[in-house]
Amino acid sequence: MKKMIIAIINSDDAPSVIQNLMKNHYSVTKLASSGGFLRSGNVTILVGVDAESVQNVIELISKYSKSRKQIIPSTFEAGAYIDPTMPFEVTVGGATIFVLDVERFEKV
Repeated sequence: MKKMIIAIINSDDAPSVIQNLMKNHYSVTKLASSGGFLRSGNVTILVGVDAESVQNVIELISKYSKSRKQIIPSTFEAGAYIDPTMPFEVTVGGATIFVLDVERFEKV
């Protein structure tokens, strides 16, 4: 069975994720995207694979898109429950990965 892996990753992590997927002979389609709490730049990648390759692709994405802490300055508008005079720490990076069944795909 064929699978479509959709991964939303931080734009800082995208070059190494894509480079390492391609080194391992996976074709990657990259889409610019944004959203989430920080409204920061993300990259959405699409990878079509056979079912037996799914775990390997997920492991590569995980290896090169680690989450990390980042300090957000007090000028950031986060909402009513955060003291606007104090910077705060948030987690960025990592990946959100979706795996979908695909009836058919072809490379032409």
